[in-house]
Amino acid sequence: MQGIKSADMQQQIQAAIDRMVESGAERGIQVAVYRGGKQLVDAVAGIADPDTGRPVTSATPFYNFSICKGAASTLVHMLAERGVFTYETPVPELWPEFAARGKDAVTIRQVLNHSAGVPGIPLDTTVEDLCDWDKMCAAIAAEELWWEPGTKVGYHAYTFGYIVGEVIRRATGKKISQVLLEELAAPLGVGDEIYFGMPPAEQHRLAVLEDAGHADEPMPEMPPDLPMFRAAPMSLMPTAGFGNRADVLAADIPAGGKTSARAIARMYASMLGSIDGVRLLSEARLREATSVSTSGTDEVFGMQTRWGLGYAIGVPGMPEHEPPTAFGIGGVGGSFAGADRATGIAFAVTKNRLMNDFQAATEIIGLVYRLSQEDRREDLVSRESI
Repeated sequence: MQGIKSADMQQQIQAAIDRMVESGAERGIQVAVYRGGKQLVDAVAGIADPDTGRPVTSATPFYNFSICKGAASTLVHMLAERGVFTYETPVPELWPEFAARGKDAVTIRQVLNHSAGVPGIPLDTTVEDLCDWDKMCAAIAAEELWWEPGTKVGYHAYTFGYIVGEVIRRATGKKISQVLLEELAAPLGVGDEIYFGMPPAEQHRLAVLEDAGHADEPMPEMPPDLPMFRAAPMSLMPTAGFGNRADVLAADIPAGGKTSARAIARMYASMLGSIDGVRLLSEARLREATSVSTSGTDEVFGMQTRWGLGYAIGVPGMPEHEPPTAFGIGGVGGSFAGADRATGIAFAVTKNRLMNDFQAATEIIGLVYRLSQEDRREDLVSRESI
């Protein structure tokens, strides 16, 4: 019964993404789903590079922007579990320069749940600056607080990655990209599918990003005093041009990253349980990391938000649980990866046509959830009839 339903899920997901590509809504797309330590879905469709016709494969990495914040957060939890630091450790205990301008009490927990009060980078920051680790860390260390740490929540779009990465570097003596490879990617067998900085010699394997073609649509009117305009220069908004630059791809900018769907889904699956003998977090650590830690109106972008420790709480396409058990994070352009403690499902949707919504991910994750629920119900009926 299990195998039949798994095959059915693979077929239905494959048909769904084939339709998306055939309709022109998507160019290239990957879907991976795990449950109970096994990969149930490994589906791909479309083109990775329109210029050459190179197809998407399961091993094709995509620049998925913020999706890899989930990987950066998982590394922090792994180090915390080993006692390298705690969530209550003040960031300046590891990175003394960060204490400048009143930031001496910011904790690792507040960085992870986006309540640290340091969401902004200098408004004259360039793309070249983003690629300079030491320059960005110095600039963030010199920033003023936007609010008293722990009292409000606001998405730390760029600063999250540098702060987490510098905490890891100061604690381990290694760059976050090296820690990712040694502690997470290599043990899970995906060392060539998930990266922060991607070596130039490997970049030919990436899917080429493209904007969805909204250039002729008028931008909605937005008040010029919106806090988001103070958090980063608009010239650094993620676009296909930004995400296809060789220097950006090679740099450690761990607010984003490059990954295949199966690599990031495998990471989430190994948080829920053992994958080929590898489990990244204990059950107790998983629950703390993925329970609501902060919530409220986002001080930067204005929407209602809920955060665990590095992961957004709630997943598009998956119904709410009480208490909430689904967690993950999406990226600009519409990719999404996450998991659900209640169902044991881990999943990822990665794609190279950048949309301004999560429509494709919502449809696919919703289908995964429905098929999984049907599978579980049929399994229960089968057991009861024995």
